[in-house]
Amino acid sequence: MRSFSAYVEWDPESKLYVGIVPGIPGAHTQAASLDELQANLKEVLELCLEEYHGSLDDLPHFVGLQQIEVAV
Repeated sequence: MRSFSAYVEWDPESKLYVGIVPGIPGAHTQAASLDELQANLKEVLELCLEEYHGSLDDLPHFVGLQQIEVAV
């Protein structure tokens, strides 16, 4: 069993949550609720990892997020 971190944001235009697992090509999805998003992310991540033929140790590791301020 391995844990992955997902980046989750709210899209006000579509009124959906969007989730992305950084470093895993194709591991992104959307849903109307956070519970549904988590289930969708788990399913898409499992599918992506089935297609991955390298070592899981070679995948990027989540380090953290940084807050960046810009003048707008």
